[in-house]
Amino acid sequence: MKQKAEVLDEVAIGRALTRIAHEIIERNHGCSDVVLIGVFTRGIYLANRIAENIYRIEGKPVQVGELDISLYRDDLTLKNDDGNPVLNGTNIPFDIKGKRVVLVDDVLFTGRTVRAAMDAIIHVGRPDQIQLAVLIDRGHREFPIRADFVGKNIPTSKNEKIGVQLQETDGVESVVILG
Repeated sequence: MKQKAEVLDEVAIGRALTRIAHEIIERNHGCSDVVLIGVFTRGIYLANRIAENIYRIEGKPVQVGELDISLYRDDLTLKNDDGNPVLNGTNIPFDIKGKRVVLVDDVLFTGRTVRAAMDAIIHVGRPDQIQLAVLIDRGHREFPIRADFVGKNIPTSKNEKIGVQLQETDGVESVVILG
């Protein structure tokens, strides 16, 4: 696919994540019962960045976990040579019971990833609340799911894609529309 437009650069991504951190603090009246759980892959890096922003703002650390939703997908296609699902590993080294879990992902599209993530979270424990933070909301939902915190809404056609590139995975920072 060919790049049609860059919609966020490094500075804009940083601003969006700072704003999301402020909104999380405001909605939850601080961050004492808040934990962030990033959806593998890019959601983990975004969750860590949001946690760093919350620490800068509040002076309090927020725990961050990593969630692999592979086994919870209803459209599982990523398989290894043996035909088994490719697992990246969930790492949530804290109890989520009684916590406000903020799921973090890069792009919200059909809602299938978020549905799978909620199933995975409930398998781990029973939080008081699950909230959703995404860098990009591109529309076209197949499930009645909406994000609580959105970096940027980018309306797209179904044949377009959103490409999120982060320093940690791609060596560059940008969000582009591909078509």
